Amino acid sequence: MNAIVDLANQIFQPIINLGAASLMSIILTILALCFKVKFSKALEGGLKLGIALTGIGAIINILSTAFSGAMTDFVARTGLELTITDVGWAPLATITWGSPFTLYFLLVMVIINLIMLAMKKTNTLDVDIFDIWHLSIVGLFAIWSGANLFIATVLVVFIGVLKILNSDLMKPTFNDLLGAGPENPMTTTHMNFMMNPIIMVFDKIFDLLFPWLDKYDFDAARLNAKIGFWGSKFAIGIYLGIFVGLLAGQTPSEIVSLAFVAAVCLELFSLIGSWFIAAVEPLSQGITDFASSRLAGRTLNIGLDWPFLAGRAEIWAAANVLAPIMLLESIILPGNKLLPLAGIIAMGVTPALLVVTRGKLIRMIVIGAIELPLFLWSGTIMAPFITETAMKVGAFPEGIEASAMISHTTMEGPIEKFLAFFLGKAAAGEGTFMILAIGSLVVYTLLFFWYRGEMKKRNQVYLEAETTNR
Repeated sequence: MNAIVDLANQIFQPIINLGAASLMSIILTILALCFKVKFSKALEGGLKLGIALTGIGAIINILSTAFSGAMTDFVARTGLELTITDVGWAPLATITWGSPFTLYFLLVMVIINLIMLAMKKTNTLDVDIFDIWHLSIVGLFAIWSGANLFIATVLVVFIGVLKILNSDLMKPTFNDLLGAGPENPMTTTHMNFMMNPIIMVFDKIFDLLFPWLDKYDFDAARLNAKIGFWGSKFAIGIYLGIFVGLLAGQTPSEIVSLAFVAAVCLELFSLIGSWFIAAVEPLSQGITDFASSRLAGRTLNIGLDWPFLAGRAEIWAAANVLAPIMLLESIILPGNKLLPLAGIIAMGVTPALLVVTRGKLIRMIVIGAIELPLFLWSGTIMAPFITETAMKVGAFPEGIEASAMISHTTMEGPIEKFLAFFLGKAAAGEGTFMILAIGSLVVYTLLFFWYRGEMKKRNQVYLEAETTNR
């Protein structure tokens, strides 16, 4: 296996070193050229994707940094004993990419994806190779917990296959949320959406017990139409900034500054979200033409990063409401040692909530509040591994005491992190964890395939509506 790991590093390391934005620009351009899109159009789409990724990353960084300062003030003011520092996703990506096994897992998943396409088990070509780190960190955590490379690889492939299957299941919902037709090629295999099965359980409970709550539901666009700017994205940002600033005991000038930062970020998220759609238009047309002439009607989907949904106001409205809820839960939750800082804007949580509930904001907030403890516990249990690995690869963030532990509050895939922990401990021969590993894997698998059945029912309704409207 060492030879395979070395081969993967030789193939992918020079490409990965370009960075996510450059990497995805090149991939999208080459893909469009493969589908006989004119070079200038292919390059335009690739550059737009790189710009969109850079823009969304910059805005998330601005927002997280601003709120991290306020949360730090809150800790100093209250004397809370939450000893693990939330450093956000970027340092974790750096740490994960510092391992040679990440490129090995990437090579394995590229092969698996191509096999699934050839066998017609999926219609999704996953090009979001930078985000393989979300899957790789699961394998790395399993190894750290006691598993060997073979067991970790089996776990990564198992979850990776489910992620690809899920991308096909979500595609009609993405079309609905974006107001796009079936020719839209965008989907995603992001780890974000592996929370869908659990969210759907609670969504079905809502259907059975609380359907009357839906009549009180709203989204930012409808609220804005009814009451003007009071319900707009920037107004929601201002409310949150004022609330968090007051909680942190900041000065009036600091509160106003935080409020304006939140407001402008929420407005820009919507704008940048539209850039993703523009970026894939050339590729979309190329795929449509290719499928019509060569694939006898078979459609191909392109697996991108999740921010093509960033224009949906519900993502940000729910994240803003969940921010203070997460802060409160972190204080009172037994077993949690992680204070929300860089992850206070819950991007690891809200996109999946949007897809399952289809934008029902009350459901998004309630279900999000219920599932947030999973993220906090997952981040807490991973802190020793993340801290140790960061030290080894020289990626421990500056400005943090060397004795401190680091993690991430809303790291995508909390359930998968627990699976890795249980499986690693079981592989090391710990009897109790053998039972936990087997039981959790069985439940995880059954839950996913129940969810798959429910999504197929939803997709059939979409198909019938599409046929009727033709």
